Amino acid sequence: QVQLEESGGGLVQVGDSLRLSCAASGRLRTYAVGWFRQTPGKDREFVVATTWDGLDTYYADSVKGRFTISRDNTKDTAYLQMHSLKPEDTALYYCAADVMLGRVRAGTSDYWGQGTQVTVSS
Repeated sequence: QVQLEESGGGLVQVGDSLRLSCAASGRLRTYAVGWFRQTPGKDREFVVATTWDGLDTYYADSVKGRFTISRDNTKDTAYLQMHSLKPEDTALYYCAADVMLGRVRAGTSDYWGQGTQVTVSS
């Protein structure tokens, strides 16, 4: 089992960059990891997911080329580097983990963090 805690959110301007972190209490190194986001009144939206070793990664079209997921398995931490932020990137960002990448991509992961708020101001 793992417990996930996101950090790094904040208020930024359009075009700015931000890096989110997802720190795990357990051995995140054995799990696929992903990021999702949600705004009030909308369903949670898939952002990106990667395998335990980071070799296979899948991005939503809306963030491709701007966001990068990475992980440091020695620290049991995953990251989401976000560049060229837009107002539509404003959301509560969640980290998710599961032994199966497919469940991460589907949004049915066993483990979720509480989220970190990203607000992009124009």
